[in-house]
Amino acid sequence: MRYFIKFSYNGTNYHGWQSQPNAHSVQETLGKALSIILHSEISLMGAGRTDTGVHAKEMFAHFDLEMTIDSLKTIHQLNSYLPSDIAIFDIIRVNNEAHARFDATKRTYEYHIHSFKNAFLEQQSWYYKKELDVSLMNEAAKILLEHEDFQCFSKVNTEVNTFNCKIFEAFWQKENNQYVFTISANRFLRNMVRAIVGTLIKVGLHQITLTEFNAIIESKSRSEAGFSVPAHGLYLTKIEYDYL
Repeated sequence: MRYFIKFSYNGTNYHGWQSQPNAHSVQETLGKALSIILHSEISLMGAGRTDTGVHAKEMFAHFDLEMTIDSLKTIHQLNSYLPSDIAIFDIIRVNNEAHARFDATKRTYEYHIHSFKNAFLEQQSWYYKKELDVSLMNEAAKILLEHEDFQCFSKVNTEVNTFNCKIFEAFWQKENNQYVFTISANRFLRNMVRAIVGTLIKVGLHQITLTEFNAIIESKSRSEAGFSVPAHGLYLTKIEYDYL
């Protein structure tokens, strides 16, 4: 039987989602907890992978188990056992062919910036002092929806079959001293959101024009795009499936 598990995590203390040698990951931590509580070796397949320091307000993974789970009891046991920076929301019985990664139809990320020093946001938002032109950045963000190939924002030497992504929405909001960038797409390339934000910031600083921003996308060259903003301001906020 296959189950989806819905959860969140603060990525500060983890080297991202994916298990790796000699590194503390969310996948490893959650997998071990499930294995202990369910008395069975559990292998987790995540809906995607987040890099070191990136947070997830909503994440899904799937696992297989021969026995039926009491979801409420297992959720309570997991939340009692796991460290405080991982929280379980739900465990859902799904079709045996359901896949947490390949069946996701839409993913949404947010990037958080604060422009006035805040001791409580040190690991949850990027402190950036310079004033940004939000209106101009939103004009640039609209240009993203006109394209499909985002190789210029992808980490180099990454193994993918295509750099094409369908972006559904991309926009900035500002409230007091805080900026939030929201972007939704069917899929994302490695480092894509952080590179987009870094390039949009150059627009917001009037260092590149809207025409130049469009040309960067068309160049398909990572060296033409802006810097990659720090990981700790990035959040995976929502993953959508047709059957959930």
